[in-house]
Amino acid sequence: MSIVVTGATGSLGRLVIHELLDRGVPAAGIAAVVRDKEKAAPLAARGIELRIADYNVPETLAGVFRSGDRVLMISGNEIGQRVPQHSAVIDAAKEAGVAQFAYTGVLGGPEADFDLAAEHRATEELILASGLPHTFLRNGWYTENYTGNLAPVLAHGAVLSNANEGRVASAARADYAAAAAAVVTGEGHLGRAYELSGDVAWSFAEYAAAVAQATGREIAYNAVTPEAHLSVLTGAGVPAPFAEILVDVDLAIERGRLAGTSGDLSRLIGRPTTPMALTVAEAVASAGGAA
Repeated sequence: MSIVVTGATGSLGRLVIHELLDRGVPAAGIAAVVRDKEKAAPLAARGIELRIADYNVPETLAGVFRSGDRVLMISGNEIGQRVPQHSAVIDAAKEAGVAQFAYTGVLGGPEADFDLAAEHRATEELILASGLPHTFLRNGWYTENYTGNLAPVLAHGAVLSNANEGRVASAARADYAAAAAAVVTGEGHLGRAYELSGDVAWSFAEYAAAVAQATGREIAYNAVTPEAHLSVLTGAGVPAPFAEILVDVDLAIERGRLAGTSGDLSRLIGRPTTPMALTVAEAVASAGGAA
């Protein structure tokens, strides 16, 4: 039996692997499912087993899971392709007879009514229909979704959103990784759905203030219409389909869909979640103060 992490070289997967090792899980008890063996070489160098597979090539998933494995399936990032990709992984896990299948979905689960959530809702339905012993990790937003895009904020001196006064209960990606590691190493999680989010929901005006505090610059919050936001995004080179998703997410934020603070995340990790302002300050510092 191994703890198996799919997408193990991605931003979340790498953090989960590190968290498992920090928790004392022996490297020999961890398996990383990856597409690129060379990219995963640092994991292999630490004694972690590599299992090579591609979500887009179902036949490569045959035999990638073993009976009794505890699997963390990190959702794919190819929007529009995720349902068939996830279906192939679910089929392979069921065929193998895994002991646990944990899936990183989206905050709200079946109640999440925005476009980006549709594939996550469909995946949860597939998992339930499969009969797999499962755990749903319904992840809210990573604060890094915003701090990873500080350059245009600083270039224009403004945070732009069509969420108006909506709030986001984000947490650091490492917080979500710690929760995933807790679930696949602990007991009592089968059949559970965790609504994972930060302890505090913040507004975009508060986010702009945190960026201003960290950079020592004046940063405004510009609330715009969905149409204006879409025009700005596409004008900056964001492909129209993805820009439409971003605008739709902001509308969901305005409706309160990403503001929930259930406390599940902090309970799983045994500490408060990382404050948004701290992640902002760390991002600015790592960029030499200029992001």
